[in-house]
Order: sequence, then C-alpha cells, then structure tokens
Amino acid sequence: MDHLKSQLENAISQLRSSADLNQVQDIKVLYLGKNGLITQEMRKLKDLPQEQKENIAKNLNEMKSSLSSVIDEVTEKITQQSINAKLSSEFIDVTLPARDVKHGKMHLISHTLNEIMEIFGNMGFGVEYGSEIEDDFHNFDALNISENHPARQNHDTFYMKHKAADASLLRTHTSTVQIRTMSKSKPPFKFISPGRVYRCDSDQTHTPMFHQVEGVCIDDGIDMGHLKGCLKEFLHTFFDNKEIKVRFRPHFFPFTEPSAEVDISIGDSDKWLEVLGCGMVHPNVFRNIKLDPSLCQGFAFGMGVERLAMLKHDIDDLRMFFEGDLRWSEKYGKEFYTIPKLIWGLGK
Repeated sequence: MDHLKSQLENAISQLRSSADLNQVQDIKVLYLGKNGLITQEMRKLKDLPQEQKENIAKNLNEMKSSLSSVIDEVTEKITQQSINAKLSSEFIDVTLPARDVKHGKMHLISHTLNEIMEIFGNMGFGVEYGSEIEDDFHNFDALNISENHPARQNHDTFYMKHKAADASLLRTHTSTVQIRTMSKSKPPFKFISPGRVYRCDSDQTHTPMFHQVEGVCIDDGIDMGHLKGCLKEFLHTFFDNKEIKVRFRPHFFPFTEPSAEVDISIGDSDKWLEVLGCGMVHPNVFRNIKLDPSLCQGFAFGMGVERLAMLKHDIDDLRMFFEGDLRWSEKYGKEFYTIPKLIWGLGK
C-alpha cells in the first residue's frame, strides 16, 4: 500500500505540471481505468480478513478521490488555457463589411405551374395528382387510343414492362389522372391535373421529360362555348394581355370529339402560335370508365407548361430549363410565393 501511495504522489506531481490532456488521460487510465492500479487493489478486498478490509478500503477510496479531484482540476486548467490561447490569437474584425446573404429562387417551371393552378383555381377548378408510372389501360385504352396508334410504340413511349396484359410505362400525359379520378366518383367533375410526363423525344423543342397541366369539366349543359370562354380567360390572364387574339382550329385527338388546337396572336402580328389542345370529351372515354355518355357531357384540355413559359418569357430552347445553369436560374428564377389555399379541392 505504501508503494502505491508513493506512485500516486508521483502521478499527482506529474499532473500538476502537465499541459497535455493526453498525458492526463494516460494517468487516469493507469490508476482508475478498468485494469488500473487502484482498481486492481479494490478487487483484492474481497479476499482480505474483515479487520483489514475496512482500513485498506478507506485508504483506497481516499487515494481514488484525491486523484480524481486533481485530474478534474488539471483538465479544467488545460482546457481554459487552450481557450484563452485561441481567444488571444483569433479575433473577429467587426469593422469588416457583412457577408452577402444569397437567397434561392423558384425555378421558372415551378413558378409557371403555380400561376396556371392559381388562375384555374380562381375559376373553381380543383387539383388532382396521380402516379407517374401507369398501365396500358389508363394511359391509352381508356382514352380511346387505338392499338395501332404511333404513341403506343417503343419509339414514342418509355415502357418498363411491355406485355399485352400487363404493360407498365411512364405516363405520356396527365390525362391518366382524369381517368382514375372520374372512375372513382360521379359527375360533376371540375379539376386540373398538373405533373411530369415522359416521351421518347429530345431536341430544341422537345425533352424526354416535361410538364403538363390537363383539365376537365363535366356537368349538365357544358358545351364548346364554355370551353372557349374558359380557355380565353386563362390565356388573357396568364399572358396578362386582354388584347391577345385566340383562335380554335379543328384538329383530331382520340379522346375528344370535336377537337381543336388553340392558337394565339399577340399585338398586330399576323403570326399564330399553337399553345394547347382541347375538345369535348369523347363518348367512348365515358363508356370506358362506366359512365353513360347520354348523361355526361363536358370538355377537356391540355397544355405543356414549358411551352407556355417559353412563349411568355421569350425562351427559344426547351433544354435550357433542365441544364442547371445558375446564370439562367438567376435571370428567369422567380421569388417564392404561396398559392392561395382556397383553390385546393374546389370544384370536386
């Protein structure tokens, strides 16, 4: 025991003169660790006679307490010295100008989507979303798209599993949301379905992934006049120009009849630009979702978000939306804002 006391006194002397936390830790482990010298002596107590055990235990506890106290004291002293050294060598020059705080911007596609949803929301349209992975029925069959239609070929559609009875694909339009939503309920319907869609195409005006907003309005007495009025109001509001000329040009879509392409002309220009497609919902579409076409009537429309953004902001290359160029984002990005909550769920 005397030998241990002597070692302990020497260790305490080393601690008081130490400036290294690693050395302090080594001494702590040597004496107080799992296999430390004091710990080993305390394990031997169980084998000692009762008359010796009490006195030796008292001495060991005093040595342990004394060493622990010095370790804590020295650790605090070294830590404080380290902090003081840093404070004396490191300082902040409060006369320096403040750092610039850079704020991110909303991507133009997201901003345009919000604009479109807000405009239709103010007309009473709700918003519905759906899966980007679809089956053959909801993407083609239910929309009256025939078996031999070019859109169903591999060169036009991304198939993940291409079997006649079980085809999985990336949706080519958000009309699939209309089919699924109307299959689960009864008319009237009045909603838009925004989202990403996919087609095998890539050039200056096409990308494999892009965004669409499609809408549908099914109710008693709905006709082409309502469709024209709705889309004219949307285009005048979106482009913030009541003088925009709008024309409806006969066209063909499998899921609407009659169908039309919508063109606009701005100012005195005699140039017409195609902006979206529309029409009255085809009777076969109603039949495919178990609705009676003699009791249902309404219109549908669809538009490319990127195309509208390009026309509004004079952008001539669709690929620029997805290149991630911060200079482009700085120029065309928009401040964040929240779409009014009142539009969500309206018209359902």
